Amino acid sequence: MTAFLLPLAYLVGALPLGYWLAHRRGVELRTASPYTLGLENALKRLGFGLLLLTFLLDFLKGYLPLLLSRALGVGLEGALALGVAVYLGHLYPLFFRDPWPLRAKGAGVLLGVLAGLPLSPELGLIPVALGLALYALTGYASLGSLGLPLGLFLVLLFGPFSPLARGLGAALFLLALWRYKENLGRILEGTEPKLGSPLPLPSERQAVCAFLIHPLTVEDFWQSPRFRWLRPLVRWGLLRPEWMERLAERFRPMKVGEVRGVRTADGREILCHLISAPLLPHQIKGKPELAVKRAIQGARLARELGATVVGLGAFWSVVGEKGKRVQEAVPDIQVTNGGAYTAGTVKAAIPAILAHFAQGGRDLKGTVAAVVGANGVVAFGIARQIAPYVGKLILVGRDLERLQRAAEALRKNLERKGEAPEMVVTTEVGAIKEADLVFTATSDPNPVIFPEHVKPGAWIYDEGVPPDVHPRVKGVPGVRVIPGGVVRLPGAARATLDLHFGAPDQVPACLAETMILAAEGAFERKSLGGEVLSENIQFFVERAEALGFRVVE
Repeated sequence: MTAFLLPLAYLVGALPLGYWLAHRRGVELRTASPYTLGLENALKRLGFGLLLLTFLLDFLKGYLPLLLSRALGVGLEGALALGVAVYLGHLYPLFFRDPWPLRAKGAGVLLGVLAGLPLSPELGLIPVALGLALYALTGYASLGSLGLPLGLFLVLLFGPFSPLARGLGAALFLLALWRYKENLGRILEGTEPKLGSPLPLPSERQAVCAFLIHPLTVEDFWQSPRFRWLRPLVRWGLLRPEWMERLAERFRPMKVGEVRGVRTADGREILCHLISAPLLPHQIKGKPELAVKRAIQGARLARELGATVVGLGAFWSVVGEKGKRVQEAVPDIQVTNGGAYTAGTVKAAIPAILAHFAQGGRDLKGTVAAVVGANGVVAFGIARQIAPYVGKLILVGRDLERLQRAAEALRKNLERKGEAPEMVVTTEVGAIKEADLVFTATSDPNPVIFPEHVKPGAWIYDEGVPPDVHPRVKGVPGVRVIPGGVVRLPGAARATLDLHFGAPDQVPACLAETMILAAEGAFERKSLGGEVLSENIQFFVERAEALGFRVVE
């Protein structure tokens, strides 16, 4: 009898009743918040009446199959098996799939299963009491929901029940634990809202965006509390770093932090979710299709979290034709690679750098300057900006033929104005040895400029993320290394993770562009592909200034 009821229970659990009800009211809950089909979000979006109805429908999904089993004389073990089947159907409805699984959590289903089990009332109330206690004590709805299957497992574990019953109770709890793993991770990281706190959803006074990040080194894996416990295993030699890298390739993107406290000059709040797919730079470069897949999954998660725009940070910015494929795959969220404001921060910083360099009687027209990574949009933009002021310009890039064509066009344009310096085009980084000023902006995952490449006393403006300049370069006498593309956020801003930009309120320009897009809604200005329009650069420079973003020089 139980074998016949199991598929029926699964099918009942798989019915997306809450989603259908919301959909009839024109509410797309799946893409509205991290609490998809959850209690707080449903209350906000549906109102109390429809909330009560959706909860009752989920309760009945869990209760009715078990009620039927009791009428047919099925025992506790069979009823528990049906409860697992109902919950499994609710979590993984095979016939109702987007490109990603519907992320229903199922607190109502779990309560229905508990009500339908053939347990004495006093034992049946223990899981409910534990769930309510956890919710009241912590304020986290997710912990309250997890208290239901945990309480049931404890009742079965310490009561006079069979090993099979205990095993099925453990299975139900583990399913719930797996489904709530992201909530638990956010609790550890301090980013899970408590009962009564504002939901992280866009509103008139709050813009919500997301930013895709990745670890720069294996050490960055341990920043998130959910992975920190693994660090001693590496120290003790039980987990090798290369194993961690291979394991990271199997992780889907997850929210690992936030940038909070950003308040624009006109009083609006900006919340930014930090999403990580833990691939290292060389993995992103070496496995482009995997990187595109993870970037697309990250954009979908950003959409689920309620963000209106997602930015591609560091090496994600060059993935999928610099974001084009990601945008095509996820058309209902805006995607930007941050190139426009990054170029804008460089444009804003370079005049100050040239002015400071010229102090003390240095003649810029007698200065040799070099640009590394000149095949890139940002680096060649630097070359265009500094070329009229220096005596000699060395352009270093990987594609010599394309760089020669670009350099020739630049030279002809400057000759018409009488401002053309001597130009050298090369693929050899060693050519910058004679440069007094070096500007670098590559997409290389490893340093490209080492002490042997640098002239003593040179100034180096490093726009690369990770840095293009090896740390040992700072040991060359008189060398000054200036980090580029860094923006100070307005308000009492802080990132919950170390983004490696010097201070909690300092972020890369590409992240700042994401925030500005979310605040202004000017999505036609987003940066996609390799082309960066000058009017978009100017837009971000002007709006950043008006909103209170400041370039760190």
